Amino acid sequence: MPYPEQMVAPMRAELTSAGVQELRTPSEVDSFFAQNSGTSLVLVNSVCGCAAGSARPALKSAIGENTRPDRVATVFAGQDLEATARARELFGDVPPSSPSMALIKDGELVHFVPRHMIEGRDALSIATDLTAAFAEYC
Repeated sequence: MPYPEQMVAPMRAELTSAGVQELRTPSEVDSFFAQNSGTSLVLVNSVCGCAAGSARPALKSAIGENTRPDRVATVFAGQDLEATARARELFGDVPPSSPSMALIKDGELVHFVPRHMIEGRDALSIATDLTAAFAEYC
């Protein structure tokens, strides 16, 4: 069962206030993915501590750099269930993981950061890995 919205609202705002587009329905996910030219990053957000302490801060730091994806969005696992399921379908053949980050170039998944690459790592290390991926693909 999803957490109450008043509890997750600050977790949503942490990203949307940084310019990250929130995808809350399958149709919003489909619209975002329909723009398949260029680069996109999608964060599968979560209420867990590694999302709060590492994933969200890392994403915010990495997209603040000069080289970054054209579009950045988020779905919220455990909250927006149908939107998250649809995004995961569009990531291709990777196991579901939250939090996680998918970098897509011209409609193809080119870099994926699963939970085990986030959990136990600090935000700066993850942001450094993301900016390296951005340099390669964006």
